[in-house]
Amino acid sequence: MLAKRIIPCLDVKDGRVVKGIHFVNLRDAGDPVECGLRYSEEGADELVFLDITASSDRRNIVAEMVRRVADSINIPFTVGGGLRSVDDIQEILRCGADKVSLNTSAVDDPSLVQKAAERFGSQCIVVAIDARRENGGAKVYTHGGRTRTDRDAIVWAKTVADLGAGEILLTSMDADGTKKGYDLELTRRISDAVQIPVIASGGAGSLEHLYEGLSAGAASAVLAASIFHFREATIGQAKSYLRERGVLVR
Repeated sequence: MLAKRIIPCLDVKDGRVVKGIHFVNLRDAGDPVECGLRYSEEGADELVFLDITASSDRRNIVAEMVRRVADSINIPFTVGGGLRSVDDIQEILRCGADKVSLNTSAVDDPSLVQKAAERFGSQCIVVAIDARRENGGAKVYTHGGRTRTDRDAIVWAKTVADLGAGEILLTSMDADGTKKGYDLELTRRISDAVQIPVIASGGAGSLEHLYEGLSAGAASAVLAASIFHFREATIGQAKSYLRERGVLVR
């Protein structure tokens, strides 16, 4: 049985870590390098860095900032936002990322997932799925949650797994920033539908929510921002809580 992972997320806009609700109403949460270093020292299992307006603004990620974060931490580091080609992915990996997260570019060109997995290995390729509930199902959104697609989230998860993605980062747009808990039903349905790890994201507001995401949601990892950014809990407290509930953590 694999240990479950705790993953803080740095949503970065204009060089600052931000946190919003339903992907809007952003508030400042600090400097990316300082946040990354703190989480690394606290014992986070991994760190995710998402340039949340790179795709919508048609920009590339600020490579120098990625390099500075990578140089300051000693845990696996996933970077996403505005990666549109194999060359873009290669540049970010050279800057120190261990994995890349693809969302908009994967939806626009699913073959990119396969090409990237073949070139860099599946373990390096995370597909981020931003999903919003609709008529009993969930639709995939792109461009930082700004653009609705007709893709069904569960079907899309199966598709990217078949294309070679090594992991899925599932964010419930409905739950994002609400601190009312993950969308457990959607997380469970996608976890059950694929053979690759699923990271639950969107809605964590308590340590109990982390536990629910890993147990009821059957996620392999839980991603959280607000509760860690604003010092409501530390990584150590989260791991202690999960151990007490019988969850295997690192």
